[in-house]
Amino acid sequence: MQLDTVTVSLDNHVAVVRLNRPEKANAMNATMWQDIRKAFTWIDENVEARVAIIEGEGKHFTSGIDLQMMMGLLPQIKNDCEGRTRENLRRVILDMQDTLTSMERCRKPVLAAIHGGCVGGGVDLVCCTDMRYCSADAYFTIKEIDIGMTADVGTLQRLPKLIGNQGIVRELAYTGRKVDAAEALSLGLVNKVYDSREALQAGVRELAAQIAAKSPLSIRGTKEMLNYSRDHSVADGLNYIATWNAAMLMSNDLTAAMMAGMAKQTPTFKD
Repeated sequence: MQLDTVTVSLDNHVAVVRLNRPEKANAMNATMWQDIRKAFTWIDENVEARVAIIEGEGKHFTSGIDLQMMMGLLPQIKNDCEGRTRENLRRVILDMQDTLTSMERCRKPVLAAIHGGCVGGGVDLVCCTDMRYCSADAYFTIKEIDIGMTADVGTLQRLPKLIGNQGIVRELAYTGRKVDAAEALSLGLVNKVYDSREALQAGVRELAAQIAAKSPLSIRGTKEMLNYSRDHSVADGLNYIATWNAAMLMSNDLTAAMMAGMAKQTPTFKD
């Protein structure tokens, strides 16, 4: 898949999306926001892709939203009616939210491999992934407060559910201070810290391969259930999984897994 600001590869059922503006520290310009959604829509629809990794080219994962994009926003939304200008701005924000939500909406698990800076919009981005891993040089900051705005693309909505500590989330959002890799691990923001970027990429690819070897139908159902249950009551979640498995449980994947288990073999599954 050919895009302007990200590269996409697919090998052995593992898709890798790489932010590719290293000369700009992978600052997220208007094209990149759209390219991210295009990439994950493609991954969602491609039956050969079973799991995805998102990472960054160059020194940093991403420096966040491109400030030139923000400075050029007014001419795009301007209308001689103030109300329509504000409506246009709201639609732009909603669309930017949707570009990152595409990772959450993607039926395949998305693993973030983070090195260097993960700033501003980068935190919004990684909060949409299923799991986050980083190298020892990584740091995170909710930078929006330092440019006089309220983070509006998902950090304030998702981060409290990821780390489960409102006081810490508020501290980070109010101050914009840096969170290093060790603190990110202690907070539960990342699953594991690797010594180097090379070790990070190798470790995340190994984990992705493990996921890709599982039943694709079951993995997709598991992601659906986890996302749904995060936002609903236990009773709602139990009702939904009962309905889901009433439809999906009796699959070829179930038979293949059971037969392989009895034969002490590794099962293979249809895409």
